[in-house]
Amino acid sequence: MRIREGEVTGPDESRLLADYFAYRAEAFPQRGAYVVTGPMPADYAPGHGVFLVVEDDDDTAVGCAGLRMLDTASEDGPRAEVKHVWLTPAARGHGWARDLMAELERRAVGLGAVELVLDTHHTLDGAARLYAREGFREIAAYNDNPNATRWYGKRIGLAQ
Repeated sequence: MRIREGEVTGPDESRLLADYFAYRAEAFPQRGAYVVTGPMPADYAPGHGVFLVVEDDDDTAVGCAGLRMLDTASEDGPRAEVKHVWLTPAARGHGWARDLMAELERRAVGLGAVELVLDTHHTLDGAARLYAREGFREIAAYNDNPNATRWYGKRIGLAQ
């Protein structure tokens, strides 16, 4: 497995994001209520964020996640937001999600963030367990994402 930088609009990334959004829409508790908001390439441009792709041992893209700096800071300083964390079902159970989260955190520190934040839905139990293992704690809502029911934060870098 390796993690590489990607382009939001690249072919592997587009396929992975389409799979992610299809899964989320299908699993969402209220049929037809999931709002698809695709990533804006400028949010993941160098200096503003990064979009990562997970490849398996056969160099097949099997996962992705984005990291973007937010305009709003926490009490301690700049915040980075984790978006679109996705591993295909076949790629789960190898610890790659933890590796991906660790790389996102490393990249956030490199961008000057002192806090990582993310939002999710309460029905995503696996995601909640992952975030808890990675040191995230529930925080107050920091955005108005219509798909989110839980918000998490984690101090990183020197702010830990």
